[in-house]
Amino acid sequence: MRLDKYLKIARVIKRRTIANEVSAAGRVSVNGRVAKPSTDIKVGDIIEIAFGSGLSRIRVLDVRETVRKNEASELFEILEEGEALKA
Repeated sequence: MRLDKYLKIARVIKRRTIANEVSAAGRVSVNGRVAKPSTDIKVGDIIEIAFGSGLSRIRVLDVRETVRKNEASELFEILEEGEALKA
């Protein structure tokens, strides 16, 4: 699944267009490498998001095409909570 879509489905970032813009600006990395919006996300990947002055890190636990709002938090594990995850 594409990075921008995953961030939206998992509700890490509320809108896919914002997820696309953030990753296109080089503020998202996957497994230590700067990631484009089209980067393929797999279970076990570590995603880092630089948002505002903070850094958020999550580990991908599951990848699904659709998910209910109350189940979205089951798709990832928070490793480090920064500005992006507090919004």
